[in-house]
Amino acid sequence: MIYCGIDWAEKTHDVALVDDSGQLLAKRHITDDAVGYKILLDLLAEYGDTEDSPIPVAIETSRGLLVTVLRTGQRQVFAINPMAAARCRDRHSVSRKKSDPGDALVLANVLRTDMHAHRPLPHDSDLARAVLARAQQDATWNRQQISNQLRSLLREYYPAALAAVEAWKNGLCRPEAHEILKLAPTPAKAARLTRTQLQAALK
Repeated sequence: MIYCGIDWAEKTHDVALVDDSGQLLAKRHITDDAVGYKILLDLLAEYGDTEDSPIPVAIETSRGLLVTVLRTGQRQVFAINPMAAARCRDRHSVSRKKSDPGDALVLANVLRTDMHAHRPLPHDSDLARAVLARAQQDATWNRQQISNQLRSLLREYYPAALAAVEAWKNGLCRPEAHEILKLAPTPAKAARLTRTQLQAALK
C-alpha cells in the first residue's frame, strides 16, 4: 500500500509518498494553485491511485482548496493535529537535511504506522454539496454586484482609476487594482504618484 503525506503551507506544499516498508518513493514541491494540484494528482496516479482504490493522504489542515480537491471521490484524507505530527518526528528519525521532504515524510509515515488511530475527514453529504454550490453562486453574484457598484462610483468620482484597470479582464477584481487603489485612493494622491512607486506596488 502507498501512503501520502503533505506538508501544507500558504503558497507551496511538500509531498512525500512511502510504501509499506517506509521507503520514500517520491517527493514533490508543488504550488497552491491548479498547476500544483494537477502535479499532485498526476503523481498519485503514477503510483496506482484510482477512483476505486485511492491513496490515503495525511495533511496538517482540514481546510482549503487543496483539501477539497483531495476529498473528491472515496479518498481518505486525514487532518493530522500538528502536535501529533511533532511527536512523531523523533520516532521516525527524519533527517533535517535541506534535500529531505521533512514533515511530509513524517505525515506519510504517521498513516503507514498509525492510520488506525486517526479519523479521516467525513465525506460531504449531497445536502452539504448543494449548500456549498449555492454559497459559491451567491459569492460570485455578490462580488459582481460590488464590482458594478465600485465601477459606477469610480466613473463619477475617479475615472482615471477605472481607466487604469480597464484593459485587464475583471480589472476591478484583480489584486493589482486593489494595490493601485490602496496606493492612490484619491485623484489628488494619484497625481503625486511616481512611476517608481507604481512599479514597486505592482511587484
